[in-house]
Amino acid sequence: MDLDAIYRAEGRTVYRYLLALCGQEHLAEELTQETFYQAVKGIDRYDPNRCQISTWLCAIAKRQYLRYLRKHPPEQELTEDVPDRERQADLLQHVAYLELLQHIHAMEDPAREVLYLRLFGDLSFREIGQLLGKTENWARVTFYRGKERLKKELSDP
Repeated sequence: MDLDAIYRAEGRTVYRYLLALCGQEHLAEELTQETFYQAVKGIDRYDPNRCQISTWLCAIAKRQYLRYLRKHPPEQELTEDVPDRERQADLLQHVAYLELLQHIHAMEDPAREVLYLRLFGDLSFREIGQLLGKTENWARVTFYRGKERLKKELSDP
């Protein structure tokens, strides 16, 4: 198996998937490299009859990201500064954004993963379907249902 060709063909997909998960370009690049390193070490375990290579690589990528989160839990800095009006507006937007992320995170897969990939990874439905081993139509329907559920949850008091 030509791993260099696989990297050229699938590297961007893995990177975009990781970027959708973590939201940090530098971290997504690091995790992409680690993903391919792990793939090289475990290439004998890849079974092309079970899944596409992109699906296998993204499963490795997800494990690498979860491993990273366990080693580097997110930290929040507390400040006592009183923000100005512009900063207050930014904070309100940030709070709304965090609420959206909390609702997405509370969803069960596959809706959660499809929403992340579409909203934050900017992947097409075709790419999402390929990545998850499903059809483009499945990705569209899953996204639509997840989006409708989010609308309902965010509009309910």
